[in-house]
Amino acid sequence: MNYEYILVKEQVAPYIALIQLNRPKELNALNLQLMGEVREALKSLDDNDAVRVIIITGNERAFAAGADIKQMSDKNAIDMLKIDQFSTWDQIKKTKKPIIAAVSGFALGGGCELVMHCDCVVASETAQFGQPEIKIGVMPGAGGTQRLPRAVGKALAMEMVLTGDFISAERALAAGLINKIVPVEVLMEETIRMAKAMAKNSPIALQMAKESVLKSFENSLTEGLYFERKNFYMLFATEDQKEGMAAFVNKRKPDFKGR
Repeated sequence: MNYEYILVKEQVAPYIALIQLNRPKELNALNLQLMGEVREALKSLDDNDAVRVIIITGNERAFAAGADIKQMSDKNAIDMLKIDQFSTWDQIKKTKKPIIAAVSGFALGGGCELVMHCDCVVASETAQFGQPEIKIGVMPGAGGTQRLPRAVGKALAMEMVLTGDFISAERALAAGLINKIVPVEVLMEETIRMAKAMAKNSPIALQMAKESVLKSFENSLTEGLYFERKNFYMLFATEDQKEGMAAFVNKRKPDFKGR
């Protein structure tokens, strides 16, 4: 597909695809069109058997500096209800394959919320995270008040949401919002390295493991353990399970086919 606001590479490395947000003059502000393109790209890559892991990134100055305020400033409550912009975010949440965010510069508002939709986050030393919506008379609407406390705890989430202040990559790492910090010049190299460590595994097991971890945020421990156990048993119906265990027993590398 031809996209206007994103760039897509299906094979930035074997089994690894890349989506790059591409509105540099607007600091990758997340307008409706861009988010729709991200949704469609993720759906396409999710259906592509040649892709096992997806990376989302911006540019060195900004991952995404928030929603496109110009697109919303003159809307009323009914307009926003009819636009239903968050249905796009619901579709992004349904992506089965692991998603890694590679973040430099600003990840603010919707940008921070998009980061939290990803499964792992590699950040450069320049990355800054925040939910500054309160400063323009609104509040986070794409999960910021729900995902942020689960990621960093109540105290820091309240501070970020109620003051609108940004936090550094170092504080984000200490709080558990991101996985690692790397120099700007090696951000993509280190992100691809993480993606490769995932992509060498069974794609079916990757999807079921991701699904199980995400369920832990929605279910009780008892329900979560039941869900985990069911997925564990289901993997014994796959060829990848047979191949993986045979490779371990015979001390060789497995050749997973996603079957």
